[in-house]
Amino acid sequence: MTTVPGNYALAAPAVAPSAPPQPPSESGTRRLLRTGRARAARQDQEDEYVEFAQAMAERLRRTAFLMCRDWHLAQDLTQITLTKMYVSWKRLHGTVNVEAYSHKVLMNALFDHRRKGNREFIGIASGDQLDSPAPEAGPELRMTLLEALGTLPERDRAIVVLRYWEDHSVETVAEVMGVSTTVVKSQSKRCLERLRRLLGDHRALLLEETD
Repeated sequence: MTTVPGNYALAAPAVAPSAPPQPPSESGTRRLLRTGRARAARQDQEDEYVEFAQAMAERLRRTAFLMCRDWHLAQDLTQITLTKMYVSWKRLHGTVNVEAYSHKVLMNALFDHRRKGNREFIGIASGDQLDSPAPEAGPELRMTLLEALGTLPERDRAIVVLRYWEDHSVETVAEVMGVSTTVVKSQSKRCLERLRRLLGDHRALLLEETD
């Protein structure tokens, strides 16, 4: 009992017993199962993206460097590429060759950078960190090749880098660059002939003699 002014007594309200928890309905169970599966699928996709990014980051950075010869810009382009891949990962996952697609995104990021008028490099870095097709090639020879690559038009350089550094097939390079396989073959041949002339005595070491 509770006493209030005026000596009125109030009885404590009765507390209704709590109802036992009810099991979820059949539709609720299905909803819970769908939610659980969706969460598991999202986690799987997240894990696969992390694995992809860890495996591809350095390759993308190397490809970007071969295109622009600037490690800082190469890092920025790689970050842009990985961010765009993450945003589109759900749509891309299981539907495309994500490795080839990431190179396509990278090239588009580079070309977009050029279209916006950013044609000056931050600085020309050395090629000491660059893996060459010939492991025995030293820094001086790698720089020789970088200088030779720099003489090629940008899209021709992209074809050479993707074809001979990244070792993509003609079909994959055509897909990345948005051109026909005939263009890839003819441009590759023409560019290799030019590089061989520029490289002189170093050509057998730095480039495979490919028809």
